[in-house]
Amino acid sequence: MPPRSRATTVETRDGVELTNLDQPLFDGAEATKRDLVDYLDAVHERILPELRRRPLSVIRVRPGQEPFMQKNVPKYTPDWVETTTVWAEASHREVRYALANDRRTLLWFANQRSVEYHPTLMRVGEPHPTSLILDLDPPAGDDFAHVVRAAYLVRQALDDSGLEGVVKTSGAKGLHVVVPLDAGVGFEDAAAATRALAARAERVDPEVATTAYIKEDRGGKVFVDSTRAGGATVVAAYSPRARPGVPVSFPVAWGDLDRITPRDFTVRTAVGLLDGSDPWRERMPAPQAVPADVLEEGHAIPVARVAAMHEGKRRARARRQ
Repeated sequence: MPPRSRATTVETRDGVELTNLDQPLFDGAEATKRDLVDYLDAVHERILPELRRRPLSVIRVRPGQEPFMQKNVPKYTPDWVETTTVWAEASHREVRYALANDRRTLLWFANQRSVEYHPTLMRVGEPHPTSLILDLDPPAGDDFAHVVRAAYLVRQALDDSGLEGVVKTSGAKGLHVVVPLDAGVGFEDAAAATRALAARAERVDPEVATTAYIKEDRGGKVFVDSTRAGGATVVAAYSPRARPGVPVSFPVAWGDLDRITPRDFTVRTAVGLLDGSDPWRERMPAPQAVPADVLEEGHAIPVARVAAMHEGKRRARARRQ
């Protein structure tokens, strides 16, 4: 086989052959594949703790194609990429997920044009979630200041409940509030706690935030999404997003929320803003137990997706009648 040309093979890092680095990453990215690789390599010591030992889904963008989510690793995956097999109840099949446990695996994913990194909320071998997530989703066309107001409601709900969380941009238009959990909190309790905290944030100011799962019921308010539980994934801190400008999900201090926008953090700016620090790790509180009153309230709240499904059926019947 003839050697590859320099136009195809640009360089090798940690034993990973990196190709086509100077191609545009995707239409509207304003960045090249090299920008993605260089960014992920620069932050690998920060992002790998968020990915290690967690079944990983990635969003890839091939040239000329729409972004797509990859869960099953492809057949050509190197044998040194660690994997784990998980039964997917929804599709009734086993899924072989990658485990991004080291720099070499991360570089391999970057070379595959894997832009986004979505780990599970649990680690392999640990049958409990490591955190609960409140995902703040603004209505279409809304400004970021509205999301910030909703984030402060979530923080108030956490304070009133004796809990502490950290916040990061989602890399899109919203924010993620993350509460680390101790090993005694199981999946059902974590899901219940998430529902209770979302409801408590809504009660602080129902003119700003809503827990309505059906979009048409949200009335222009920020949706406090309590469904990131169980087998759900969330985009990792420091992960890029496959969006114009390639923004990054970036840790933010609570006191800085009024002074930033999600567009401030991209694969081209984030490393310089970090200035050698790891604010996600530095601000992360210790794992916490969930107070009994939070669990009691949460277990009494219906699961949002299930309640929305039944409500959708009820409305469909009403329309037919």
